[in-house]
Amino acid sequence: MGFGFKSLFFSLFLCSIQAKDEHDHNINGNSSAIARKLGSGCNFFQGKWVYDASYPLYDYSTCSSIDPGFNCQKNGRPDKLYLKYRWQPFSCELPRFNGVNFLERWRGKKIMFVGDSLSFNMWESLICMIHAWVPNAKTTSIIKGPLRSITFKDYGVQLLLYRTPYLVDMVNENAGRVLKLDSIQDGIVWRGMDVLIFNSWHWWTHTGNSQPWDYMREGNQLYRDMNRLIAYYKGLTTWARWVNLNVDPSKTKVFFQGISPTHYQGKDWNAPAKSCKGETQPFFGVSYPAGTSPAAEVVNKVLSRIEKPVYLLDVMKLSQYRKDAHPAAYDGSGGLDCSHWCLPGLPDTWNQLLYAALVS
Repeated sequence: MGFGFKSLFFSLFLCSIQAKDEHDHNINGNSSAIARKLGSGCNFFQGKWVYDASYPLYDYSTCSSIDPGFNCQKNGRPDKLYLKYRWQPFSCELPRFNGVNFLERWRGKKIMFVGDSLSFNMWESLICMIHAWVPNAKTTSIIKGPLRSITFKDYGVQLLLYRTPYLVDMVNENAGRVLKLDSIQDGIVWRGMDVLIFNSWHWWTHTGNSQPWDYMREGNQLYRDMNRLIAYYKGLTTWARWVNLNVDPSKTKVFFQGISPTHYQGKDWNAPAKSCKGETQPFFGVSYPAGTSPAAEVVNKVLSRIEKPVYLLDVMKLSQYRKDAHPAAYDGSGGLDCSHWCLPGLPDTWNQLLYAALVS
């Protein structure tokens, strides 16, 4: 079944719940939409990439936290122009990141990224951005199963990462490895945080040998497979239910990291013979030819129905333009990575947007 047909099928599925959404909106309002609106009234996510000679925000050689797969310059990437682009919103200025200010504002607090390797990408970026401001800061690090953390001891700021690619549970049953679309047991680890930044999408598309589960489960029903967009919707709806039940907005700020695009297929930017390999400049067109990802529609639908405030870091469009910013052949594995991002690089902008949302 072609993906276009699957997208159409999913669109019909979304339409089937539209009436209920409108009814709920009329009764309850839309707290998440209010939460996603910046206090400044500026849409930081509409803009363009501009050259800035002062970039990048840190040097790869001064940040030991960069994973080998993201360390493109160390892995021999010869060009550096991709490091020199700054995101410029159309109607305002994006606050320049200040690591000391960040640490002072969040002194004694816990900030956790929850999700897949794109969360890992963003978590490491934030560590490097802060480290550039306080290079002599005392830190302690912990790695325990899916949980990692680094603490800036002088400020008591703890940055944590919890790796869970689907957000919902994956367990071993008699039938095999099962992805439980309606269960989140790991969420107990997420409680007590001051900031939570969630992310999930890429692993929902994996099939064959790269798929880490054998079945999906919803209630008593076991599925060999289902339309992945519908499965993603069901999984995110379970996550939204967890947020509604477990988050106190007066104590915890919640973000959802928007869809991070891949650039394996050049047809997405009208260059069918290409991939991200060898790309050295962003896409500079007015609108990205591939358009909005159906996964972003899922995110927007779920966030429109959630009861607690959740801020969407809507990074999809600005990231679509950055076909030049992937590790490509410089991930150290000898393969081609058009999914993750070089550090320094694009995730630094994601963190600038997070910073802007936290200080606005």
